[in-house]
Amino acid sequence: MSALPAGSHGLLSSLEQLRQGREVIRAEASTLHALAEHLNDDFCAAVELLHACRGSVLVAGMGKAGLIGQKIVATLASTGTRSHFVHPSEAIHGDLGRIHRDDVLLVLSYSGETEEIVRLLPAVKQLGATVIAITGQPGSTLGKCAAVTLDLGAIREACPLGLAPSASTTAMLALGDALALVLSQMRHFSEEDFARFHPGGSLGRKLSKVEEAMRPLEQCRLARAEQTVREALLLQSRPGRRTGAVMIVDDSGRLAGIFTDSDLAKLLEARRESRIDGPLADVMTHHPTTVELGTRLVVACQLLADRKISELPVIDAQGQPVGLIDITDVWNVPVETGETNEENDRTRILKLHAPEVLSQPKAMTGLTRNVDTYWD
Repeated sequence: MSALPAGSHGLLSSLEQLRQGREVIRAEASTLHALAEHLNDDFCAAVELLHACRGSVLVAGMGKAGLIGQKIVATLASTGTRSHFVHPSEAIHGDLGRIHRDDVLLVLSYSGETEEIVRLLPAVKQLGATVIAITGQPGSTLGKCAAVTLDLGAIREACPLGLAPSASTTAMLALGDALALVLSQMRHFSEEDFARFHPGGSLGRKLSKVEEAMRPLEQCRLARAEQTVREALLLQSRPGRRTGAVMIVDDSGRLAGIFTDSDLAKLLEARRESRIDGPLADVMTHHPTTVELGTRLVVACQLLADRKISELPVIDAQGQPVGLIDITDVWNVPVETGETNEENDRTRILKLHAPEVLSQPKAMTGLTRNVDTYWD
Protein backbone atom coordinates (compact mmCIF):
# COMPACT_ATOMS: atom_id res chain seq x y z
CA MET A 1 0.00 0.00 0.00
CA SER A 2 1.45 3.35 -1.01
CA ALA A 3 2.01 6.01 1.65
CA LEU A 4 -0.30 9.01 1.77
CA PRO A 5 1.13 12.15 0.18
CA ALA A 6 2.76 14.49 2.66
CA GLY A 7 0.49 17.30 3.78
CA SER A 8 -2.69 15.50 2.72
CA HIS A 9 -5.46 16.57 5.06
CA GLY A 10 -8.80 14.78 5.47
CA LEU A 11 -7.54 11.44 4.14
CA LEU A 12 -8.17 8.41 6.32
CA SER A 13 -5.84 5.53 6.96
CA SER A 14 -7.07 2.00 6.22
CA LEU A 15 -7.57 1.32 9.91
CA GLU A 16 -9.64 4.48 10.32
CA GLN A 17 -11.72 3.63 7.25
CA LEU A 18 -12.49 0.21 8.71
CA ARG A 19 -13.29 1.68 12.11
CA GLN A 20 -15.73 4.20 10.73
CA GLY A 21 -17.31 1.69 8.35
CA ARG A 22 -17.94 -0.68 11.23
CA GLU A 23 -19.42 2.14 13.29
CA VAL A 24 -21.93 2.89 10.53
CA ILE A 25 -23.00 -0.75 10.29
CA ARG A 26 -23.21 -1.13 14.06
CA ALA A 27 -25.27 2.08 14.31
CA GLU A 28 -27.77 0.79 11.74
CA ALA A 29 -27.86 -2.65 13.38
CA SER A 30 -28.58 -0.99 16.72
CA THR A 31 -31.41 0.96 15.11
CA LEU A 32 -32.95 -2.24 13.77
CA HIS A 33 -32.69 -3.96 17.14
CA ALA A 34 -34.46 -1.03 18.82
CA LEU A 35 -37.12 -1.02 16.08
CA ALA A 36 -37.83 -4.72 16.61
CA GLU A 37 -38.38 -4.13 20.31
CA HIS A 38 -40.51 -1.05 19.53
CA LEU A 39 -43.12 -2.92 17.41
CA ASN A 40 -46.57 -3.02 18.96
CA ASP A 41 -50.20 -3.65 18.08
CA ASP A 42 -50.07 -0.92 15.43
CA PHE A 43 -47.96 -3.28 13.33
CA CYS A 44 -50.67 -5.94 13.56
CA ALA A 45 -53.31 -3.37 12.64
CA ALA A 46 -51.29 -2.38 9.57
CA VAL A 47 -50.90 -6.00 8.49
CA GLU A 48 -54.66 -6.55 8.86
CA LEU A 49 -55.43 -3.49 6.73
CA LEU A 50 -53.04 -4.70 4.02
CA HIS A 51 -54.47 -8.22 4.15
CA ALA A 52 -58.02 -6.91 3.83
CA CYS A 53 -57.14 -4.59 0.94
CA ARG A 54 -59.42 -5.27 -2.03
CA GLY A 55 -57.45 -3.05 -4.39
CA SER A 56 -53.71 -2.49 -4.62
CA VAL A 57 -51.16 -1.55 -2.02
CA LEU A 58 -49.64 1.75 -3.12
CA VAL A 59 -46.40 3.05 -1.65
CA ALA A 60 -45.32 6.70 -1.66
CA GLY A 61 -42.24 8.55 -0.50
CA MET A 62 -39.90 11.36 -1.58
CA GLY A 63 -36.14 11.29 -2.04
CA LYS A 64 -34.34 8.47 -0.22
CA ALA A 65 -37.61 7.38 1.39
CA GLY A 66 -39.08 7.09 -2.10
CA LEU A 67 -36.24 4.81 -3.19
CA ILE A 68 -36.87 2.62 -0.15
CA GLY A 69 -40.57 2.66 -1.04
CA GLN A 70 -39.81 1.30 -4.50
CA LYS A 71 -37.92 -1.60 -2.97
CA ILE A 72 -40.84 -2.31 -0.61
CA VAL A 73 -43.15 -2.35 -3.63
CA ALA A 74 -40.88 -4.91 -5.29
CA THR A 75 -40.89 -7.11 -2.19
CA LEU A 76 -44.67 -6.91 -1.86
CA ALA A 77 -45.20 -7.75 -5.53
CA SER A 78 -42.82 -10.71 -5.49
CA THR A 79 -44.45 -12.20 -2.41
CA GLY A 80 -48.04 -12.15 -3.58
CA THR A 81 -49.35 -8.64 -2.89
CA ARG A 82 -50.36 -6.48 -5.85
CA SER A 83 -48.51 -3.20 -5.34
CA HIS A 84 -47.35 -0.09 -7.15
CA PHE A 85 -45.24 2.97 -6.40
CA VAL A 86 -46.82 6.42 -6.52
CA HIS A 87 -44.51 9.41 -6.75
CA PRO A 88 -46.00 12.19 -4.59
CA SER A 89 -45.07 15.01 -6.99
CA GLU A 90 -46.40 13.17 -10.02
CA ALA A 91 -49.54 12.23 -8.10
CA ILE A 92 -50.64 15.82 -7.60
CA HIS A 93 -50.03 16.44 -11.31
CA GLY A 94 -52.36 13.75 -12.62
CA ASP A 95 -51.26 10.41 -11.18
CA LEU A 96 -53.96 10.60 -8.52
CA GLY A 97 -56.01 8.75 -11.14
CA ARG A 98 -54.08 5.63 -10.11
CA ILE A 99 -55.55 5.71 -6.61
CA HIS A 100 -58.89 4.06 -5.81
CA ARG A 101 -60.92 3.92 -2.60
CA ASP A 102 -60.21 0.19 -2.34
CA ASP A 103 -56.46 0.83 -2.22
CA VAL A 104 -54.21 1.14 0.81
CA LEU A 105 -51.51 3.80 0.60
CA LEU A 106 -48.31 3.15 2.58
CA VAL A 107 -46.56 6.51 3.01
CA LEU A 108 -42.91 6.86 4.08
CA SER A 109 -41.60 10.08 5.63
CA TYR A 110 -39.37 10.19 8.68
CA SER A 111 -40.32 13.78 9.53
CA GLY A 112 -43.94 13.31 8.50
CA GLU A 113 -43.84 16.87 7.17
CA THR A 114 -42.32 16.36 3.70
CA GLU A 115 -43.89 19.06 1.57
CA GLU A 116 -44.98 16.84 -1.32
CA ILE A 117 -46.42 14.27 1.10
CA VAL A 118 -48.40 16.90 3.03
CA ARG A 119 -49.87 18.23 -0.24
CA LEU A 120 -50.81 14.69 -1.32
CA LEU A 121 -52.68 13.66 1.82
CA PRO A 122 -55.91 15.75 1.42
CA ALA A 123 -56.40 14.42 -2.10
CA VAL A 124 -55.93 10.83 -0.94
CA LYS A 125 -58.43 11.39 1.86
CA GLN A 126 -60.93 12.79 -0.65
CA LEU A 127 -60.50 9.69 -2.85
CA GLY A 128 -61.24 7.48 0.15
CA ALA A 129 -58.06 5.38 0.15
CA THR A 130 -56.73 4.15 3.51
CA VAL A 131 -53.36 5.55 4.65
CA ILE A 132 -50.72 3.72 6.67
CA ALA A 133 -47.82 5.92 7.78
CA ILE A 134 -44.22 4.93 8.43
CA THR A 135 -42.65 7.87 10.24
CA GLY A 136 -40.46 8.86 13.13
CA GLN A 137 -42.91 11.56 14.20
CA PRO A 138 -46.36 10.10 14.98
CA GLY A 139 -47.63 13.57 15.93
CA SER A 140 -46.78 14.98 12.48
CA THR A 141 -49.24 15.85 9.73
CA LEU A 142 -48.70 12.42 8.17
CA GLY A 143 -49.03 10.62 11.49
CA LYS A 144 -52.29 12.33 12.33
CA CYS A 145 -53.78 11.73 8.88
CA ALA A 146 -53.09 7.98 8.79
CA ALA A 147 -55.48 5.24 9.84
CA VAL A 148 -52.49 3.43 11.33
CA THR A 149 -49.14 5.00 12.16
CA LEU A 150 -46.01 2.86 12.50
CA ASP A 151 -43.60 4.82 14.68
CA LEU A 152 -39.93 4.28 13.85
CA GLY A 153 -38.94 5.94 17.12
CA ALA A 154 -36.14 8.42 17.68
CA ILE A 155 -33.31 7.58 15.31
CA ARG A 156 -29.84 9.08 15.08
CA GLU A 157 -28.52 8.82 11.56
CA ALA A 158 -25.31 6.84 11.05
CA CYS A 159 -23.92 9.77 9.07
CA PRO A 160 -21.11 11.49 11.08
CA LEU A 161 -22.97 14.77 10.58
CA GLY A 162 -26.24 13.17 11.66
CA LEU A 163 -27.88 14.43 8.47
CA ALA A 164 -27.73 11.95 5.57
CA PRO A 165 -30.64 9.47 5.66
CA SER A 166 -29.02 6.19 6.62
CA ALA A 167 -30.23 4.54 9.81
CA SER A 168 -33.73 5.93 9.24
CA THR A 169 -34.00 4.53 5.71
CA THR A 170 -32.60 1.20 6.88
CA ALA A 171 -35.37 1.11 9.49
CA MET A 172 -38.00 1.92 6.85
CA LEU A 173 -36.72 -0.85 4.63
CA ALA A 174 -36.72 -3.42 7.43
CA LEU A 175 -40.22 -2.44 8.54
CA GLY A 176 -41.46 -2.67 4.94
CA ASP A 177 -39.92 -6.13 4.61
CA ALA A 178 -41.56 -7.18 7.87
CA LEU A 179 -44.97 -6.06 6.61
CA ALA A 180 -44.53 -7.79 3.23
CA LEU A 181 -43.26 -11.09 4.60
CA VAL A 182 -45.79 -11.41 7.42
CA LEU A 183 -48.48 -10.57 4.87
CA SER A 184 -47.21 -13.28 2.51
CA GLN A 185 -47.53 -15.86 5.30
CA MET A 186 -51.08 -14.73 5.97
CA ARG A 187 -51.79 -15.28 2.28
CA HIS A 188 -50.26 -18.78 2.54
CA PHE A 189 -47.79 -17.80 -0.15
CA SER A 190 -46.00 -21.00 -1.18
CA GLU A 191 -42.79 -21.96 -2.97
CA GLU A 192 -44.91 -22.72 -6.04
CA ASP A 193 -46.37 -19.20 -5.90
CA PHE A 194 -42.87 -17.77 -5.54
CA ALA A 195 -41.70 -19.75 -8.59
CA ARG A 196 -44.64 -18.42 -10.62
CA PHE A 197 -43.58 -14.83 -9.89
CA HIS A 198 -39.86 -15.55 -10.46
CA PRO A 199 -39.60 -17.49 -13.73
CA GLY A 200 -36.31 -15.90 -14.79
CA GLY A 201 -32.71 -16.25 -13.62
CA SER A 202 -31.13 -18.85 -11.40
CA LEU A 203 -33.82 -18.45 -8.75
CA GLY A 204 -36.60 -19.21 -11.20
CA ARG A 205 -34.71 -22.18 -12.56
CA LYS A 206 -34.15 -23.54 -9.08
CA LEU A 207 -37.87 -23.36 -8.30
CA SER A 208 -39.09 -24.64 -11.67
CA LYS A 209 -40.38 -28.14 -12.39
CA VAL A 210 -38.45 -30.87 -14.17
CA GLU A 211 -40.70 -30.71 -17.23
CA GLU A 212 -39.48 -27.17 -17.85
CA ALA A 213 -35.85 -28.29 -18.16
CA MET A 214 -36.01 -31.90 -19.35
CA ARG A 215 -35.33 -33.01 -22.89
CA PRO A 216 -38.69 -34.17 -24.29
CA LEU A 217 -39.18 -37.78 -25.27
CA GLU A 218 -38.82 -37.06 -28.99
CA GLN A 219 -35.25 -35.96 -28.33
CA CYS A 220 -34.38 -39.04 -26.24
CA ARG A 221 -33.21 -42.51 -27.20
CA LEU A 222 -35.54 -45.41 -26.43
CA ALA A 223 -34.79 -49.08 -26.89
CA ARG A 224 -35.99 -52.55 -25.96
CA ALA A 225 -33.99 -54.78 -23.67
CA GLU A 226 -33.44 -57.36 -26.43
CA GLN A 227 -31.76 -54.83 -28.72
CA THR A 228 -27.98 -54.69 -28.80
CA VAL A 229 -25.95 -51.78 -27.48
CA ARG A 230 -24.72 -51.07 -30.98
CA GLU A 231 -28.23 -50.90 -32.37
CA ALA A 232 -29.39 -48.59 -29.62
CA LEU A 233 -26.47 -46.20 -30.03
CA LEU A 234 -25.85 -46.15 -33.76
CA LEU A 235 -29.20 -46.72 -35.40
CA GLN A 236 -31.06 -43.94 -33.63
CA SER A 237 -30.72 -40.26 -34.43
CA ARG A 238 -32.56 -37.56 -32.58
CA PRO A 239 -32.94 -33.81 -33.17
CA GLY A 240 -31.26 -31.34 -30.85
CA ARG A 241 -28.32 -31.98 -28.56
CA ARG A 242 -27.09 -35.52 -28.02
CA THR A 243 -28.41 -37.28 -24.94
CA GLY A 244 -25.93 -39.38 -23.02
CA ALA A 245 -28.34 -42.20 -22.24
CA VAL A 246 -30.63 -44.80 -23.76
CA MET A 247 -33.82 -45.45 -21.80
CA ILE A 248 -34.97 -49.06 -22.06
CA VAL A 249 -38.71 -49.75 -21.95
CA ASP A 250 -40.71 -52.96 -21.56
CA ASP A 251 -43.66 -54.16 -23.63
CA SER A 252 -46.06 -51.89 -21.74
CA GLY A 253 -43.87 -48.83 -22.30
CA ARG A 254 -42.70 -48.57 -18.69
CA LEU A 255 -39.11 -47.74 -17.93
CA ALA A 256 -37.13 -50.95 -17.32
CA GLY A 257 -33.57 -49.68 -17.33
CA ILE A 258 -31.01 -47.22 -18.60
CA PHE A 259 -27.72 -47.47 -20.45
CA THR A 260 -25.47 -44.42 -20.42
CA ASP A 261 -22.31 -43.16 -22.08
CA SER A 262 -20.51 -43.93 -18.85
CA ASP A 263 -21.64 -47.55 -19.06
CA LEU A 264 -20.24 -47.76 -22.58
CA ALA A 265 -16.97 -46.19 -21.46
CA LYS A 266 -16.66 -48.77 -18.69
CA LEU A 267 -17.12 -51.60 -21.19
CA LEU A 268 -14.40 -50.16 -23.36
CA GLU A 269 -12.03 -49.61 -20.47
CA ALA A 270 -12.58 -53.17 -19.26
CA ARG A 271 -11.91 -54.53 -22.77
CA ARG A 272 -15.38 -56.08 -22.86
CA GLU A 273 -16.09 -54.93 -26.40
CA SER A 274 -18.02 -58.08 -27.27
CA ARG A 275 -20.84 -56.96 -24.96
CA ILE A 276 -21.57 -54.15 -27.42
CA ASP A 277 -23.19 -56.68 -29.73
CA GLY A 278 -25.07 -58.32 -26.88
CA PRO A 279 -28.52 -57.39 -25.54
CA LEU A 280 -28.96 -54.24 -23.50
CA ALA A 281 -30.59 -56.37 -20.80
CA ASP A 282 -27.14 -57.77 -19.91
CA VAL A 283 -25.44 -54.41 -19.40
CA MET A 284 -28.16 -51.88 -18.55
CA THR A 285 -28.86 -50.51 -15.09
CA HIS A 286 -32.09 -52.09 -13.89
CA HIS A 287 -34.52 -49.98 -11.82
CA PRO A 288 -32.65 -46.68 -12.39
CA THR A 289 -33.12 -43.55 -10.31
CA THR A 290 -36.04 -41.50 -11.67
CA VAL A 291 -38.20 -38.50 -10.89
CA GLU A 292 -41.87 -38.00 -11.65
CA LEU A 293 -43.45 -35.19 -13.60
CA GLY A 294 -44.08 -32.21 -11.33
CA THR A 295 -40.92 -32.71 -9.27
CA ARG A 296 -39.07 -29.48 -8.55
CA LEU A 297 -35.88 -29.10 -10.54
CA VAL A 298 -33.83 -28.49 -7.39
CA VAL A 299 -34.81 -31.96 -6.16
CA ALA A 300 -33.70 -33.51 -9.45
CA CYS A 301 -30.39 -31.65 -9.31
CA GLN A 302 -29.83 -32.88 -5.78
CA LEU A 303 -30.40 -36.45 -6.94
CA LEU A 304 -27.88 -36.00 -9.74
CA ALA A 305 -25.34 -34.76 -7.23
CA ASP A 306 -26.05 -37.29 -4.49
CA ARG A 307 -26.12 -40.33 -6.81
CA LYS A 308 -23.21 -39.03 -8.91
CA ILE A 309 -25.13 -39.60 -12.14
CA SER A 310 -25.37 -37.52 -15.28
CA GLU A 311 -28.79 -38.52 -16.62
CA LEU A 312 -32.10 -38.74 -14.82
CA PRO A 313 -35.21 -40.16 -16.53
CA VAL A 314 -38.50 -38.35 -15.94
CA ILE A 315 -41.52 -40.66 -15.75
CA ASP A 316 -45.28 -40.25 -15.50
CA ALA A 317 -47.58 -41.79 -12.91
CA GLN A 318 -47.66 -45.06 -14.88
CA GLY A 319 -43.86 -45.31 -14.89
CA GLN A 320 -43.52 -44.50 -18.58
CA PRO A 321 -40.64 -42.20 -19.58
CA VAL A 322 -41.65 -38.72 -20.74
CA GLY A 323 -38.24 -37.06 -20.87
CA LEU A 324 -34.71 -36.93 -19.51
CA ILE A 325 -32.79 -34.50 -17.32
CA ASP A 326 -29.20 -34.28 -18.53
CA ILE A 327 -26.66 -32.76 -16.17
CA THR A 328 -25.29 -30.55 -18.95
CA ASP A 329 -28.68 -28.82 -19.11
CA VAL A 330 -28.74 -27.92 -15.43
CA TRP A 331 -25.08 -27.63 -14.52
CA ASN A 332 -22.80 -26.02 -17.10
CA VAL A 333 -19.07 -26.35 -16.55
CA PRO A 334 -17.35 -23.21 -17.97
CA VAL A 335 -14.49 -24.67 -20.01
CA GLU A 336 -13.18 -23.12 -23.19
CA THR A 337 -13.82 -26.25 -25.28
CA GLY A 338 -17.48 -26.24 -24.37
CA GLU A 339 -17.15 -29.79 -23.00
CA THR A 340 -17.42 -30.93 -19.43
CA ASN A 341 -14.49 -32.74 -17.88
CA GLU A 342 -16.52 -35.94 -18.06
CA GLU A 343 -17.06 -35.47 -21.78
CA ASN A 344 -13.34 -34.89 -22.24
CA ASP A 345 -12.66 -38.17 -20.43
CA ARG A 346 -15.16 -40.02 -22.58
CA THR A 347 -13.63 -38.61 -25.75
CA ARG A 348 -10.21 -39.72 -24.53
CA ILE A 349 -11.52 -43.24 -23.87
CA LEU A 350 -13.07 -43.47 -27.33
CA LYS A 351 -9.92 -42.29 -29.02
CA LEU A 352 -8.04 -45.03 -27.21
CA HIS A 353 -10.51 -47.84 -27.85
CA ALA A 354 -12.88 -46.84 -30.65
CA PRO A 355 -10.66 -47.87 -33.62
CA GLU A 356 -10.62 -51.55 -32.75
CA VAL A 357 -14.26 -51.56 -31.62
CA LEU A 358 -15.54 -49.72 -34.65
CA SER A 359 -13.54 -51.88 -37.02
CA GLN A 360 -16.00 -54.72 -36.35
CA PRO A 361 -18.05 -55.75 -39.41
CA LYS A 362 -21.22 -54.09 -38.07
CA ALA A 363 -19.54 -50.74 -37.57
CA MET A 364 -20.94 -47.86 -39.58
CA THR A 365 -18.84 -46.42 -42.40
CA GLY A 366 -16.81 -43.38 -41.46
CA LEU A 367 -17.11 -43.73 -37.68
CA THR A 368 -13.35 -44.12 -37.30
CA ARG A 369 -12.93 -40.73 -38.91
CA ASN A 370 -15.25 -38.96 -36.51
CA VAL A 371 -15.33 -40.17 -32.95
CA ASP A 372 -18.20 -37.85 -32.05
CA THR A 373 -20.45 -39.65 -34.54
CA TYR A 374 -20.11 -42.78 -32.45
CA TRP A 375 -22.00 -41.05 -29.69
CA ASP A 376 -24.63 -39.69 -32.03
